[in-house]
Amino acid sequence: MSALKGLIIAAGRGERISNLCPLKPLLEVNGRCLIDRSIDSLAKAGIKDMVVVTGFRGEQLERHLAERSYPAGVRVNWVRNEDWQKENGLSVYRARELVGNRFILLMSDHIFDPEILVSLRQQTIEEGGLILAVDYRINQHPYVDLDDVTRVELRGDRIVNIGKGLTVYQAFDTGIFYGTESLFEALKESQEKAKNFTLSGGVRVLAARGKARVMDIGNRFWIDVDDEKAFHQAEDYLQTRGDLLKI
Repeated sequence: MSALKGLIIAAGRGERISNLCPLKPLLEVNGRCLIDRSIDSLAKAGIKDMVVVTGFRGEQLERHLAERSYPAGVRVNWVRNEDWQKENGLSVYRARELVGNRFILLMSDHIFDPEILVSLRQQTIEEGGLILAVDYRINQHPYVDLDDVTRVELRGDRIVNIGKGLTVYQAFDTGIFYGTESLFEALKESQEKAKNFTLSGGVRVLAARGKARVMDIGNRFWIDVDDEKAFHQAEDYLQTRGDLLKI
């Protein structure tokens, strides 16, 4: 079995926060840019081999990745998604030949407690399966944008449905996944049969097979830094509670 790899999606434009930084992955939050936080979180969890999917202003982001220093043993490669304007499932699919059969998948604009990754990588994943880290605090979460968050409908620990428009749901999608190569097959099926190019479309295919389950993150911190309000919330949390990435 190949070593567990990290996959970071950093292809989008981030229009809702472009007034703070024209290239969202390079937006600094409490002195460290978003893409570096994703990389360093994976490294802190013991994942050393990573792939970043770039897109909008790809050359600029790739230059940053080439020039920054990394913790000992960490290797970061990248691949560009020229169709970055389209849904995020295409960016995930673009990395299908680079991450092997087991990987941790992150969104570059999410900040979270790296202990979530430690717990996730300790999970036993079934052949052809997927595990999504979820937050059950659907009625009391101070950092979730209810108009934008992806919602998850569950039966026990199995995913029944996932999407932003769900009215029946029990958890929020944190954007942190433990995936296998079956996710790429599922994304292809979603794209070809349902004309759905989102990551959630691929997850729905696996859910229909009974292959998609969840892990509860408990009370651990996470936030999607998708607009200026979330940026200030993240800065405030990291400054008052202590940064999560003192490595």
